[in-house]
Amino acid sequence: MISANDEYILDTLQGVGKVTYEQARQAREAADAEGLSVVQALAKLGAATEQEVLKILANQFGMEVVDLRQMDIPQEVVDMMPGEIARRYTVVPVSEKEGTLTVAIADPLDMETLDSLRYVLKANVDAVIAPRKDIKNAIDQHYASGSNVQTMLTEFTQGSVEVASTGLEIDEEITADTDAPIIKLVSLIILEAYRSRASDIHLEPMEKKFRVRYRVDGVLREVDNPPKRLQAAIITRVKIMANMKIAEKRVPQDGRIEINVMGKDLDLRVSTVPTTHGESVVMRILDKSSMLLGLPELGFFSDDQATFERLLALPDGILLVTGPTGSGKTTTLYACLNFLNRPDRKIITVEDPVEYQLAGINQVHVASDIGLTFSAALRSILRQAPNIIMIGEIRDLETANIAINASLTGHLVFSTLHTNDAPSAITRLIDMGVKPFLVSSSLRGIMAQRLVRRICPQCRMESQPSEAELRMLGDAAKQMSAATLYHGRGCDECTNGYRGRQGIYEVLTVDDEIRDLVFQQVDSAVIRAKSRALGMRTLREDGLRKAVAGITTVEEVLRVTMGDQA
Repeated sequence: MISANDEYILDTLQGVGKVTYEQARQAREAADAEGLSVVQALAKLGAATEQEVLKILANQFGMEVVDLRQMDIPQEVVDMMPGEIARRYTVVPVSEKEGTLTVAIADPLDMETLDSLRYVLKANVDAVIAPRKDIKNAIDQHYASGSNVQTMLTEFTQGSVEVASTGLEIDEEITADTDAPIIKLVSLIILEAYRSRASDIHLEPMEKKFRVRYRVDGVLREVDNPPKRLQAAIITRVKIMANMKIAEKRVPQDGRIEINVMGKDLDLRVSTVPTTHGESVVMRILDKSSMLLGLPELGFFSDDQATFERLLALPDGILLVTGPTGSGKTTTLYACLNFLNRPDRKIITVEDPVEYQLAGINQVHVASDIGLTFSAALRSILRQAPNIIMIGEIRDLETANIAINASLTGHLVFSTLHTNDAPSAITRLIDMGVKPFLVSSSLRGIMAQRLVRRICPQCRMESQPSEAELRMLGDAAKQMSAATLYHGRGCDECTNGYRGRQGIYEVLTVDDEIRDLVFQQVDSAVIRAKSRALGMRTLREDGLRKAVAGITTVEEVLRVTMGDQA
């Protein structure tokens, strides 16, 4: 349910004619369904931006809207409010006059915050209005002493650098004087990656520099680089945190860091590889809360979701999820397990490694060094009488044969394959050496997927595809040229007009006609043509539907599907 403040905002906007009754109703529904504020919901619907809402509300309350990005706040004013207070209440002081401190707040209806500030600061407090993102940026700017990477790098002086081990907990302010500089720096690199919504951190030794990059929404971007002389110390610190052998620099190593960042439990999968100029380190950030997705959160259209749910309801057979590394296959598999996880079902997974622990599910971690391979684990868990089995990846013929035999003896089996599209998974299994009649008998469905970046709802605007895009669209160009499309202008809430990612899908149901083609060992192109004739929508077609729906852009769909079309 939306709050009384949200209702007041909608009533005010309707009263001044900014939004219609229908837009207000849609905003209420979107806010309830997606857990947004009505301001965010209105921006997503394109009815009103945050800045427009703030100006109308400020006018109602006789308050001023300020642009913090253009303000030069005196340091003596900043010093009147401790950083922990500014962060706790999401406010920033902007001026002081005759004993009254003026602060910028994001919600003009939040009188409780102003009362709390008056009590805590023992001073008169007045307020002006500014967007929440601008306030957070101002807080980071004015209270970031020792708390951002750029500031930290400027504090390093020539000389030796101590590397030590401390507790693995990171908060927004890292100020412990006892922390060695390298410990602070590594913690800040992780913290800023998390703040930036990065999925992984890359520490890459170059000939004359030590490059740090974050992958945000699937795209790498370079950030402030530490001095080359700190390379060995930073890598050593990461290896200590990941329980790796710090003396071993000649062979690749894998490790794991369990860490608390700003009150959230994260797992960091760490991989090192020796390169010409030192060890390259990649830390993959795994947010446990992201694995609690249900099927609707994956981004299916209703028809594809209905098809996929029918496949999940089958009592036996194999369901495959295909796509390249980083396409969200693991997230999809865990969403399937969450959907199927009930007290009357026994579910066992075999993973390398177990990325997330799921309540009510038995998870087996593959350990090849002691002989616990995928195939060995599968042979053992079949004696545990499971109903559902999830295999992290089918990598070889032995694993494929055991999985197929399990599916033919009454088990529902989930797994992944690295193929470009759904029909290619069939030929990939046959190329591995699986008999065609076993493939046709056991396969129930295959889903290929990719991740596309979502258009930022705060700055979304209408657009038209370029001539180059229309040429690349081929047969779909005529349909898309007449559609209303969107793109993001770029704002403080997003990265180049995009914020977050969503899946596009290609769902192939293996029915009797497809089974006949598999048994005949026809080419994947024939299976693809037949599947499309039976109603399968390709990755590009699903992506273009989502572009028309305003979820992503034609440019983004072309970027992730060009190789498949080729």
